[in-house]
Amino acid sequence: MAKRRTKEHSEAVRLRLDGWSYSQIKDKLGIGKGTLSGWLEKYPLSAGRIRELRDLNPRRIENFRNTMRLKREKHLNEIYQLMRVKIGRFSKRELLIAGIFLYWGEGTKSGRASVCVSNTDPSVLIFFLKWLNILGVPSRKVRVRLHLYTDMDQEKEMNFWSHKLLVPRTRFMRPYIKKSRLSDITYKTGFGHGTCAVLHENTGIKDRILMALKHIKISQKLV
Repeated sequence: MAKRRTKEHSEAVRLRLDGWSYSQIKDKLGIGKGTLSGWLEKYPLSAGRIRELRDLNPRRIENFRNTMRLKREKHLNEIYQLMRVKIGRFSKRELLIAGIFLYWGEGTKSGRASVCVSNTDPSVLIFFLKWLNILGVPSRKVRVRLHLYTDMDQEKEMNFWSHKLLVPRTRFMRPYIKKSRLSDITYKTGFGHGTCAVLHENTGIKDRILMALKHIKISQKLV
């Protein structure tokens, strides 16, 4: 027993000299802090090491993260309130223009009649549906097609998008299944529910969109 105690004492001293705290040594060797205090009173840690241990304390780190998170949330909320006042309510004309810019960035330009926007963010497509309604296209006249990976549950994802977009499953086309697996992708983007395309076939609507884009480009001297 004395030999074992001597070995534990030597190990405790070694760890202390390596900069370990009482708590760390206690967890490592299973020795009470009272015993360690007697063994290691001649081996105080430097002020610098004490600061390091304090800064690495999990509770302190968590408290710091929570403090920074709250500060960030407060900061963003202040900016949100500022922008909310600056932007105000959207008129129908402003919504129309916003949709044209959305289509410029995300919409299908090819095809004589194909009006389509694809995205992983449900809110983008919800806005697109509202925008189509401004153009005179009710949601009952759109179709939906999902692009999914082989390891995704097709039924689950179709139900997800149907619920988010308020479009019945009867208007969903057969999903396109990519050959790769979602679980094999190391860098994931999007919302984890595949890519959703909202489609409508209408030559007149497509012409209006393209001519609106042409007007923006010409009026802003972009062409």
